[in-house]
Amino acid sequence: MLFLASWALLAVAAVWGISFVWMKDVLDQQDVFSFLFCRFIVASLTMVLVRPAILKNLSWKLISRGSLAGFALGTGYIFQTLGLERTTPAITGFVTGLYVVFTPLIGLIVFRDHITRIAWFYIVLATIGLGVLSISGWSMGVGELFVLTSAIMFAIHIILLSRWSKHFDTYLLTFVQLFTCALVAGVPAAINGFTLPPDSQTWNVVAFTAVFATFLAFIVQTWSQARISAVRVAVILTTEVVFAALFSVLLGVEPLTIRIIIGGSMILVAMIMIVQPRVSPSKDGILQT
Repeated sequence: MLFLASWALLAVAAVWGISFVWMKDVLDQQDVFSFLFCRFIVASLTMVLVRPAILKNLSWKLISRGSLAGFALGTGYIFQTLGLERTTPAITGFVTGLYVVFTPLIGLIVFRDHITRIAWFYIVLATIGLGVLSISGWSMGVGELFVLTSAIMFAIHIILLSRWSKHFDTYLLTFVQLFTCALVAGVPAAINGFTLPPDSQTWNVVAFTAVFATFLAFIVQTWSQARISAVRVAVILTTEVVFAALFSVLLGVEPLTIRIIIGGSMILVAMIMIVQPRVSPSKDGILQT
């Protein structure tokens, strides 16, 4: 089960990676908040269409837990967007990836989750890989602080899912999270003036990200986090940056560089090694088998 969940998360990271490449052009046609609202509301409505009885099976406990996890996720997207407006995409990618560090730190401080030394080594290796892959210059400003906040919120989302996902139906918990994200993104979209996707290309990207990068991806993440540790999830999902770089090269958006090769290799090594059973202890509140 660990093997299957790990590969499923890797597939999610790949979908998010190619989505990032496609979204860059679309966000010039529609403002970010409107795009995020469309993405999450379309994903939520799709879930209702697939399982119409979903609304009858919601409980207040599930709604409260799912809403809190969804708020952390949605807020993470908001702060990431605010930071992206004020700093470079490369810096945004690196700082966002720091949730791989914040996840075990928050787990240790709040829940006393123990992390082995070898696991910390691969966490640091993944972080260095992110830096090599993403950073060509560095300065700390408001934009970077916004993105740093988003990384903390993404880490909180991962931890909350790891604590709650095994206690609730995966489909229902995912729906509550995504609908909450739609509400969180809808507030600034309404304040700034909501706009619909202006053309078929934008609608196509909205549809792809809503169905594959949101609906299916977060079902997989919620399901996987009931079976593997939050630390492993964080490290595996950092490969999103690797896939984004890979697809950028394959689609001719940017050339293949030594930084992409070295940074991507470091992240992949960290991901492969941290999913090994001997790396992380099983006594962290998460099923490991």
